[in-house]
Amino acid sequence: MESLRNRVPVPLREGKLDDYDQNQRDYQCPKCKDQTGFIEVHDGGEVWVRCDCIKWRKVKNLMKASEITNEFKKLGFQNFNTKDKPTIIKDVYETALEYFQEFQAIKGLRQNSIALLGQPGSGKTHLLTAISNNLISRLHVPVLYFPYVEGFNDLKDDFNQLEIKLERMKNIEVLFIDDLFKPVRGKPRATEWQVEQMYSVINYRYLNHKPILISSELTVDEIVDIDEALGTRIFQMCQNYIVVIKGDRKILNHRLAGVQYV
Repeated sequence: MESLRNRVPVPLREGKLDDYDQNQRDYQCPKCKDQTGFIEVHDGGEVWVRCDCIKWRKVKNLMKASEITNEFKKLGFQNFNTKDKPTIIKDVYETALEYFQEFQAIKGLRQNSIALLGQPGSGKTHLLTAISNNLISRLHVPVLYFPYVEGFNDLKDDFNQLEIKLERMKNIEVLFIDDLFKPVRGKPRATEWQVEQMYSVINYRYLNHKPILISSELTVDEIVDIDEALGTRIFQMCQNYIVVIKGDRKILNHRLAGVQYV
């Protein structure tokens, strides 16, 4: 026990704070002074007790590693608006919420993934981010966010990081691919190199039953047309939780709310 005392900074000891200026440092956790634990006396002896802050520190580290942006960290189920929205928007909300609620039961199955497809501005990214944020904060599940366009631009700019990034994408517990093959002027962004890298990642996850979260403006058929082997694997993984959002964009695209058409 003497060695334990020697390893613990003086400010952690009960009754030793009188001569310590607590204003010298702002602690994230005042309870343990950022030591992730503290000494308590039990049955006449000193024992090291792990602090509850370990839980939120893990969440913080997982969130940082996820590469989810600060703005996206604010997105959840509670701030997704379904009031006065079309039935399809309510359906996609219910599908995303059900997926999160069932995640622990299905995560090891072949059909363990979700795909929200179709209309831009309909909330696909919001809901998949809500799933990601809740997986991290409530279930402590590691998630990696990969925005398709920006992600591949970064990889092209730094090929030295390509293998490292692809290995993370293959092995992370949950991979969130946002805006897969995002079209430009109606044509999917899907070069031979991009498809090859995506297939490598998706096939690895398919074979190892590792969940994916996918948003795309394309339908299942359009993804299959780009690469049948890739598209059919995505469909098989996501088929129990897949929604294709189609309809009047003036109604479905929340970014167009309030726009006057003539």
